[in-house]
Amino acid sequence: MSDTDLKYRRVLLKLSGEALMGSQSFGIDAAVPQRLAEEIKPVWEAGVQVAIVVGGGNIFRGLTGAAAGMDRAQGDNMGMLATVINSLALQDCFERNGMDCRVMSAIEMRQIAEPYIRRRAIRHLEKGRITIYAAGTGNPYFTTDTAAALRACEVGAEVLMKATNVDGIYDADPRTNPDARRYDTVSYREVLNRDLKVMDATATALCHDNKMPIMVFDINQPGVFMKAVTGENVGTTVVEED
Repeated sequence: MSDTDLKYRRVLLKLSGEALMGSQSFGIDAAVPQRLAEEIKPVWEAGVQVAIVVGGGNIFRGLTGAAAGMDRAQGDNMGMLATVINSLALQDCFERNGMDCRVMSAIEMRQIAEPYIRRRAIRHLEKGRITIYAAGTGNPYFTTDTAAALRACEVGAEVLMKATNVDGIYDADPRTNPDARRYDTVSYREVLNRDLKVMDATATALCHDNKMPIMVFDINQPGVFMKAVTGENVGTTVVEED
């Protein structure tokens, strides 16, 4: 593949923690990181600079702890540590597949991950290393969606790609409404006004303010990541209004 076939050359891929569970009810199904590695490796080998943010909901979710009476900040701290576990699992799998990878954490834990430093993160990308940004933003009350939007803007990604289990954004829940209509493109404003549940409002507003397009697609379709970086319409893109 030549550079001219690529629409995007630096992307941030947002993965949910729940996706790593596979068919399990908790934790990490080892088959899922392997499948993700097989999806990401051809894109990385084509020269695309790949950054990743992964959630922690397969291990612990701060909002769930808060709902059970836990202090919200404490629960969010635990959730951020869960993202570190997921990031290390992805790094291990990627490296076993011959993919050069660095984990950078917003909460310092130097024995297992580099501290997140923006310029160093960009340099890793320029050197062809996959970078995984762990521990969210390092602050409670912010989701990993917001962390993904923030990191995408900080490292100069051309697009934020949100990998889900649904093939785009719909005007209703396609699982319960057979008449739900999928958007090819939709504006940030409509996402916020109609509460379309693409990402949380803070993340969407941050992307809107910084003109960061959001692409939503089903990561379970083989080859979909490669199709996305070459510009094929594989889901829904959130863009600025005309």
